[in-house]
Amino acid sequence: MPGARRMILGHVVSDLSSKMNRTKKLGGDVLETPLNRCLNTFDITLLGIGHMVGAGIYVLTGTVAKDLAGPGIVLSFLLAGLTSLLAALCYAEFGTRIPKAGSAYVYTYISIGEFWAFVIGWNIILEHMIGAASVARAWSGYIDSLLGGAISNITVTHVGELHEQLLGRYPDFLAFAACIVYACLLGIGVKGSAIFNSFFTMINLAVMVFVIVMGFYYARPENWTSGGGFLPFGFSGVIAGAATCFYAFVGFDSIATSSEEAITPTVSIPLATLTSMLVVTIGYILVSAALTLMVPYWSLNVGAALPEAFGSIGLTWAKYVVSVGALCGMTTTLFGSLFSLPRCLYAMAADGLLFSFLGSVNQKTQLPLVNLAISGVSSALLALVFDLEKLVEFMSIGTLLAYTIVSASVIILRYRPPSPEEAAILAVGGGTDDSSQSGGELPSPQSDIMEFLSAGKLRSSYRWMDMVVGRCEPGAAVSGAVLVFTCFSGGLCIHLHFSSQDMQEGVWWAVLLTLFFVISLAGCLLIMVAHEQNTTGLRFKVPLVPFIPALSIFFNVDLMVHLNALTWVRFIIWMAVGMLVYFLYGIHHSKESDQVSSYSVLMTSSEAGKEKWGAMRSTSQQHLPPLEEKPAPSQAHAHKEISTEDDKPIVDEEEVTQ
Repeated sequence: MPGARRMILGHVVSDLSSKMNRTKKLGGDVLETPLNRCLNTFDITLLGIGHMVGAGIYVLTGTVAKDLAGPGIVLSFLLAGLTSLLAALCYAEFGTRIPKAGSAYVYTYISIGEFWAFVIGWNIILEHMIGAASVARAWSGYIDSLLGGAISNITVTHVGELHEQLLGRYPDFLAFAACIVYACLLGIGVKGSAIFNSFFTMINLAVMVFVIVMGFYYARPENWTSGGGFLPFGFSGVIAGAATCFYAFVGFDSIATSSEEAITPTVSIPLATLTSMLVVTIGYILVSAALTLMVPYWSLNVGAALPEAFGSIGLTWAKYVVSVGALCGMTTTLFGSLFSLPRCLYAMAADGLLFSFLGSVNQKTQLPLVNLAISGVSSALLALVFDLEKLVEFMSIGTLLAYTIVSASVIILRYRPPSPEEAAILAVGGGTDDSSQSGGELPSPQSDIMEFLSAGKLRSSYRWMDMVVGRCEPGAAVSGAVLVFTCFSGGLCIHLHFSSQDMQEGVWWAVLLTLFFVISLAGCLLIMVAHEQNTTGLRFKVPLVPFIPALSIFFNVDLMVHLNALTWVRFIIWMAVGMLVYFLYGIHHSKESDQVSSYSVLMTSSEAGKEKWGAMRSTSQQHLPPLEEKPAPSQAHAHKEISTEDDKPIVDEEEVTQ
């Protein structure tokens, strides 16, 4: 009996091992892909930096410093950077777990399910499309300002103005052309466009260093003490400035989008994400400090703060150096959006959620050229007619929603129990292709095995919670706690936003409602902490889980609550269009239930068999999948003989502990 059982287990392990071994390459787990794996860590890091350092540093600093925070913009950028870092850490861990194009869409698909993945992917499409259009509009406006408004005057004279409230003042043909030209440049191939992006990003970084050095050289410390001091608008101004500065860090998710074109994604993606965030945060803080030390914050020109600041101290030649950096920064930001958008379309089409022709890859360039053409034209049309301010407002909600779901997904996967296949492979020690293992030794230490098999279960020190969550399947209680935490975070943020005056006056119902939300959030965190995690095999791990992802969820939800009501109306309209696409096409062509898919080595059996609506369910009731090949007659006979015994676990926890 034991021999027959081990023989069948051996076939299952061998079958699963062959699937896993096909992904081994260059020391990391690399999925087979029609895209060209040619990007190293340096290329991907500069892609992330280039996507973030653009209009934000050259346009946003003047607005925040003059109208919101004063010299306290330094603290605003620090707070915004720390908030963004929380989400970046979550993206970095997912880059280790799931080296596949699609960024937050793929992460949601793996951890929560298809429906919510479509919601995120549909909003990421809008985010990158509007991101490209808004930067093209800013790029055009910057050139127009350098030419003294000649382009806008000629356009208004010969074409006329657009008199609709939601549209721009005039059709911006230069922004339209910029989107088309840059999309064509991206079509030369991923490595060629990466070199182009790296060149412009290095110029941009050099200009930032120039601004920092010259700014501190001509610094006047009294600019931080006069006119209201360092915090002329108070700490509330710093917070308001941080909410605005947060959008200067949007763009690091383009790093995750490049996973299928990275040579070693499990190493490059987390390293590039953290490096780019560190470089950009330090750069923003130092540039804003140099700017407010060089000239008084109240004298800044909101439209062109850095060039005019140098002009005001007599360095007119420096204006042109800064202008070169601004144009290079906006160019790389535009590149980042146009780089990410086609790959998100490709990932969703490959899963059957979008039209199949969007999943095609050109054999010569190894790029989704059809998607690139659609991305370039659609972004160009938006840039042609819409105003920059309206575009930026609409862009933010999709970004924050993606950050929230990714942070929640990190917690869910940390506490998700292993599938039976993974448990069997780890238990018998034969499921990995690790040449460093000798004889019959297990591929990991005993402690790793126990961590792996106890994931999602209640910790022994929290057995007193058995009455509350003891009957839940492993991982289910944590998934439910994450859902409740997210919903109650929204409730608390809405309450504080609309009842802030009542809270300040100490109205009893406002105080009690706040306490209810806070206690509920603390209870959700307690439920998460009370369960065992599974970190086996992760090359990068978010520290202090679940606290850091939970903070990220709360901050992102709070920023969403503070968005304009009209932005929510546009979001609802966009989602209504998305639901039509999903229910009329995507749900009927979905490949989620396929036995062999691009996620077959990434998804556990429970994830592969999820319901269409992405419901989170337990893995404990799943059975080992059937073998791909029919067994020989003798094997079938043996299986029949032991069928009465096979409703028992193949590998008992008692056997593992021994």
